[in-house]
Amino acid sequence: MYTHKPSKLSETILVSNSPATTVTSSEDKMNSTSNPNSIMYTAKFECGSIFAGEGPLRPGHYDTDLSIFNKQKFELTMLWNVIVNNGSTSNAILVNLNAETSAGITCKDIRKVLGNNDENFLEGFVVINVPLYSILQPSKGTVIPNPLGNDINILEVQAFYTANALDTLPREVIVDKISFYIVQDYSGKIPKDLLKKSLDVSVPSTLNEVSDTEMKAKKTLAKQYNLSEDDLSKIVVRIKNVSVGVGVLIDDHAISLSSIKPQLSP
Repeated sequence: MYTHKPSKLSETILVSNSPATTVTSSEDKMNSTSNPNSIMYTAKFECGSIFAGEGPLRPGHYDTDLSIFNKQKFELTMLWNVIVNNGSTSNAILVNLNAETSAGITCKDIRKVLGNNDENFLEGFVVINVPLYSILQPSKGTVIPNPLGNDINILEVQAFYTANALDTLPREVIVDKISFYIVQDYSGKIPKDLLKKSLDVSVPSTLNEVSDTEMKAKKTLAKQYNLSEDDLSKIVVRIKNVSVGVGVLIDDHAISLSSIKPQLSP
């Protein structure tokens, strides 16, 4: 049975520029294992963008979303704060979680508690503490029979990570498939076996926009054979056919889900 003993439980204090701090006596420290003051969850976070050569991860856009579910049938209080790698530590934020409800912590929340930090990329840890007084609920005069037992995981805390190497999310795009012939090449830079042969190229297109199909074909040749504007003027192409299709940008992203394990904290 857990009962409320004020002399044994520590007082929780919010301290500027530091996580929630507990004030304990020397006796409490000696008995920290048998008389813990809180249950702690520590989750890694990565927020923002990394450009080529900057590190520490590969270039891309990173996001973290923490989900916290109070799976108990009574209200809990939690404190969370942010610790930036080689950087600052935020104040602790107090959240009351009603029974069987959930809360979330996103990169936007992390930046906000750090004073609206606008650095391109941030990484570090989110520390969630559930003081034991929120389990015993002394203010309500409630005594909960052995709320911990062998299972101290009173919350369900999950971290969802995404990484995307694209500037925009994958989407469908309109594509023109152009079939054409190279009738003459006065530049001498096009392989002779391609002359007067049916060739195809697919290029992105924009809906309801007038475009020069012949120039699109020529620009494709320019990229492949390193042709100048003067070279292009010496090449004669004839468009055979144009068809419209729908393509999808390559989806270069990764996702992962991690369940955060709790530990007793003195």
